[in-house]
Amino acid sequence: MMLRKILVLACCLALPAQAEDGAFSEGSEARNWNLTAQENARFTARVVDILCELTGDCPENCGDGRRQLGLVREADGALVLPTKNGQPLFTGAATDLQPYCGGTVEVDGLLTGGDAVTPGTAKVYQVQRIREPGGEWSRANRWTKEWAKANPDAAGEGPWYRRDPRIAEEIAKDGYLGLGPEADKAFILDWY
Repeated sequence: MMLRKILVLACCLALPAQAEDGAFSEGSEARNWNLTAQENARFTARVVDILCELTGDCPENCGDGRRQLGLVREADGALVLPTKNGQPLFTGAATDLQPYCGGTVEVDGLLTGGDAVTPGTAKVYQVQRIREPGGEWSRANRWTKEWAKANPDAAGEGPWYRRDPRIAEEIAKDGYLGLGPEADKAFILDWY
């Protein structure tokens, strides 16, 4: 009897989380990522430089790729923070949104987080597809292609972050733990 209860519990826990129907779920074809409190969301928005929106510090062209970008949703004026693109890597969506700086786009993806996860916090957005209104959809997956163009000398095997010159420079200076190479040595000896 106890084994049966354990098996039922295990099966329930193994079920994937389903995307919820939220205010912006109509027409969404976003892929389920099994994120906590996720809901499909497709909406029209203006692409903005977040710092510009919040502080008035507004360089041309949304900072030419050096700023985080946001979406001011047309339906309600909410500033939506797109923290991720459609790639499995945890890369931001700014590279995919940059060509649309100041313009209007339609996006499709997943809203997640908010009060359901941490009370008093806003939901964040994972952009999977993007298009100009009435245009053709494109996948939000430009980040690694743009990184490869910007880092031609970092070609090779393995994930991009193992080859990124900026990351290698930080590790050389501060170690893997950020405490310096000597702290890394002590940690590795103690743990491995």
